[in-house]
Amino acid sequence: MSAVEQPQDAQSDAATVDATVADLLVEIVGLDADQVSRMDEASELFGALPEFDSMAVAQFLTALEERLGVLIEDDDVDAEDFLTYGRLIAFARRLALG
Repeated sequence: MSAVEQPQDAQSDAATVDATVADLLVEIVGLDADQVSRMDEASELFGALPEFDSMAVAQFLTALEERLGVLIEDDDVDAEDFLTYGRLIAFARRLALG
């Protein structure tokens, strides 16, 4: 089996999802790339950052669907998923990795 045919391991997939979330916070929400790179699991998002309002969440979800190739149903989304960076990463991983 060539390297191209080998499936990516879960850690690599998680890293791709994490990078996608970080990229979208910069591209869609308008956060500074340095600010996003310094975020940890406890970094507050929704309600703490003026840029991350309900309109930004809607745009973020649309872009996340496109980038990860998933369909996000209404019952997949919980407001608590957007409270911290760690929760947002966990949400995106659930969607992308099952």
